[in-house]
Amino acid sequence: MLHFRVPALAALALLLIQVTVVVVFIGWHGHITLPPSDSATASRGKVHVLLLSSWRSGSSFMGQVFNQHPSVFYLMEPAWHVWGWLQHPSARSLRMAVRDLMHRVFLCDLSVFDAYMPVQYNVSHLFMWSHSRALCSPPTCASELAKNTTLSVSMCEKHCTLATMERAEKACHTYSHVVLKEVRFFELESLYPLLRDPSVDLRILHLVRDPRAVFRSRDQAVMALEKDTSIVLDGNTDASKTPQRIIQEICRSHIRIYDTAVRKAPDFLRGRYKLVRYEDVVRNPLSEIQRMYDFVGLEMTEPLQEWIHQITHGKGQGKRSEAFEITERNASEVSQAWRNSLTFKKVQQVQEVCKSAMALLGYRLLNSEEEQKELNIDLTRIEKYSFMWDLSKKNSKAKKN
Repeated sequence: MLHFRVPALAALALLLIQVTVVVVFIGWHGHITLPPSDSATASRGKVHVLLLSSWRSGSSFMGQVFNQHPSVFYLMEPAWHVWGWLQHPSARSLRMAVRDLMHRVFLCDLSVFDAYMPVQYNVSHLFMWSHSRALCSPPTCASELAKNTTLSVSMCEKHCTLATMERAEKACHTYSHVVLKEVRFFELESLYPLLRDPSVDLRILHLVRDPRAVFRSRDQAVMALEKDTSIVLDGNTDASKTPQRIIQEICRSHIRIYDTAVRKAPDFLRGRYKLVRYEDVVRNPLSEIQRMYDFVGLEMTEPLQEWIHQITHGKGQGKRSEAFEITERNASEVSQAWRNSLTFKKVQQVQEVCKSAMALLGYRLLNSEEEQKELNIDLTRIEKYSFMWDLSKKNSKAKKN
């Protein structure tokens, strides 16, 4: 038998080659993640934004803040199709299907909707499709009326109904940002594969709102939220206890998301998460929205500034029939409407089940009905932190906004 002696330098070189191959192999399989800057390169510069919130938290308004931007391809709650298609599901059992659908939409693969649609369908079958600027303008909408402008919701519903998913998919590839607004995630762990995927440059904007305001808004839209409420509570709905149980679950979800993103964040979440309070946005719309744009890499424009001012400085508080519509309102007054319409007993019920979340997110508890009605008392702590990971530091720490 022949014996060969391998020189020490050659052996070391072979070892280095083997280690390199193993590292590359693991990286391909998602166990080694790229930092955000490398991810952006891998996805050819496209930025993917998840506006993560809960029902009746101002997320439709916030979605329009991005939808109005000419660089954004926006869809409102694509997971609505997942939750609406399957019978008697639970939120937990659907989270992977929701995650996988969003993953494909972020990559502009709209064929993923095939599993949740009739045999023949088009853009008009998408949930709230006519509220998407990208779907109501060229090249998705081929109407001559849409040639030089984006159509209004009513005009879009009239002239863009037959727009094909193929046209929408091609259009998606031309935008620098894909933004999805979603209310059907209650934790971040199921999003880890998206955050690890080098083809997805995901930024998460976590929108929260005072639970007492959410409770009041849900009370005005009970029937519209009935099916979603049943899914969240896994079918265990008791009319007398459901309002408190659902708001408790919403508050718990905010704690879980915050805890994962801020206190126990894995490295691949670094630079990808920002907490936003609705009350801060309506108090200082332009400055807060500018911060969000900066976070996801969008430029503020003069037309957008005018739209933001107009939509947040209207008269009145809107009508109940406009619960799911974005109209010009006095946003600051809307944010405090619950203080005059909720009984103090209900306020106490919400505070009891949400006190931990309220303390965490910077919402002050009320001790009396007199305090509740005194609108000059600010119920948000100004010293709150808007959590956003600082990429310049090795150890991720929350910084003051």
